[in-house]
Amino acid sequence: MIGNQPRLSIGLPVYNGEKFLKEAIDSLLAQTFEDFEIIISDNASTDKTEEICRAYAEQDQRICYYRNDYNIGCARNFDRVFKLSSGEYFKWAAYDDLHAPDFIKKCVDVLDQDPTIILCHSQTYFIDEQGNFLQNYDIKLKADALKPQQRFNELLTKHLCYQCYGVIRASALRKIPPMGGYGNADGILLLRLGILGRFYEIPEYLFFARSHPQQSMSMYFPNYLLFTNNSKKPSLSMLPDFYAYAVWFDSAKKGKILLPHWRIFWEYILSICRSPLSLYERLCCHISLYQHLKGTQYLLLKDLLKVLQVLWKGWYKASIKKTQVTL
Repeated sequence: MIGNQPRLSIGLPVYNGEKFLKEAIDSLLAQTFEDFEIIISDNASTDKTEEICRAYAEQDQRICYYRNDYNIGCARNFDRVFKLSSGEYFKWAAYDDLHAPDFIKKCVDVLDQDPTIILCHSQTYFIDEQGNFLQNYDIKLKADALKPQQRFNELLTKHLCYQCYGVIRASALRKIPPMGGYGNADGILLLRLGILGRFYEIPEYLFFARSHPQQSMSMYFPNYLLFTNNSKKPSLSMLPDFYAYAVWFDSAKKGKILLPHWRIFWEYILSICRSPLSLYERLCCHISLYQHLKGTQYLLLKDLLKVLQVLWKGWYKASIKKTQVTL
């Protein structure tokens, strides 16, 4: 560490994480790479999360604890830990996942050796609530391709966004918009990073994603474990509930009219338009987008029908209330 500035900042956004939080923090403190800070942003937890975090912050000066006055939603809390960071490299960490002791060191070594790589992660497998092995996460993306349009095409593939928990160049994260408050916001963030530079996957299982009923994927994407094998093509019926995810990412959207699939489509378009790509590269990205989204148009129609349904219910209730007042 040079002065008070660490080489790596680890951002840990958390809400009601008392069940697994100690294990997650211990996993980070046990890393062989030690030049880091841990920034915890507590999203107004109502359990023992605050007590646990304050105890760790007192024991280790590398841990900084912040608490939000109210729940600001997942996306804003993820953004907050990054804004509070100061390291050359940045890594998000979840309150329930675990890491092998050499995860960070091996990721940092890769980034130090190759400036064209902006994100390094490892192979992943799933663990249960007790930390026991469940199954491997076998989706392999060729996000180390040299051409940005090829990386864009790869990152359009259905995957579970675990690269978000790799080690990332902070300078690259600052070049793209922060994580948005809509469904698949983590996937869009990775897509935009992938346009800027290459990803590298360490061919070792060093990251352990915990599967349990309290996590967002279990609640809004119950079939997500079926997405873990490249040989099986997922059906549209297996897609997550992007309406619920939009509220989870941004709690201020609760009860509002949403067009989640239109929003995701728009963010894909913006990702192409606002990126430093040549005309040919943009054309290739648009073609990839069309090919990947072909056959999903009914999801856009579904959004419109849901809006009409909400408007109809609102109009009907208002009409009944007006009739009752008149009578």
